[in-house]
Amino acid sequence: MSDYHKAMLWEPADQGAVQCKLCGQACTISPGQYGICRVRLNENGSLVTTNYDSVVAMHVDPIEKKPLFHFLPGSQSLSIAAAGCNFQCEFCQNWQISQAPRQDSEPIGQAIAPEQIVAAAVGHDCASISYTYTEPTVFFELAYETARLAHPAGLRNCFVSNGFMTPQAVDTIAPYLDAINVDLKAFDDDTYRRVMKASLAPVLECLEAIVAAGIWLEVTTLVVPGMNDSPDELSRIADYITANLGTHVPWHISRFHGDYKMNTAPATPMSTLDMARSIAQAAGLKYVYCGNTPGSHGQSTFCPACGGMLIERVGYEVGGLNLPSGACAKCGEQIDGIWGL
Repeated sequence: MSDYHKAMLWEPADQGAVQCKLCGQACTISPGQYGICRVRLNENGSLVTTNYDSVVAMHVDPIEKKPLFHFLPGSQSLSIAAAGCNFQCEFCQNWQISQAPRQDSEPIGQAIAPEQIVAAAVGHDCASISYTYTEPTVFFELAYETARLAHPAGLRNCFVSNGFMTPQAVDTIAPYLDAINVDLKAFDDDTYRRVMKASLAPVLECLEAIVAAGIWLEVTTLVVPGMNDSPDELSRIADYITANLGTHVPWHISRFHGDYKMNTAPATPMSTLDMARSIAQAAGLKYVYCGNTPGSHGQSTFCPACGGMLIERVGYEVGGLNLPSGACAKCGEQIDGIWGL
């Protein structure tokens, strides 16, 4: 037996194989083989994770960078990542670490224990720990054990995820996960299969499981010209959020800039983001934001009842919070979110 960490959420299958229950890829993994994520290995009939000791990034970020706009605004979050991903998005902005296990046979990163991560968050006066940059689902064991220790230390936990967790995985992390931003990358299964090497249905199942578990949810869609920017597709996303997740769920409509295998694609026109925002508001969503647009009006939070500005944002900088006790200072409307520790 190697020194790799025992994996969670799997069961034995026939002929020494294992069935991974962590994400929507639902890999059946033969002995000596890896799952699609390339970080979960069948070692003699047991599933192990090869990236538990592979922390590749640890930084202090504003929570707005996740982006989480209705969760402890203005606070700092210790952000960590291990290498790997269960998607292969052609426009990935962090492909150097998310795709590293597909390119290197040996794990990259360094061993940082959950206790050390929590201590670092406390030492840097952070309000939370964010599991981000790559996909937290594929370093689930490290995230779970860290999150479990974070709560007694007075810290909250956040995922920034592609939303491919199984409902079983959502239920497992739910007691310790306070907030999550999920990338709903398109509303077309063919796009998911071609561009992300995944599928849409498990993402929708995960989103609904998150809402059912009572975890604070925000959704992001990176609007890519020619991929998911039609009025019809944007309308279907807005209608889905409204009908299945709730009008209170913030939707971040983010501007695309070329990267990785789509590095020559044009940036999203601001007119497209404005159109998407109008579509979302017409669908009934109360909180709609334009991402990757520093200085735009669409980054600030406004009261859905009276229209008063509640939180002014310029980039990741947060202005005054007109939210005494989580309500609009002007009209008293209760604003959805988690506003204090």
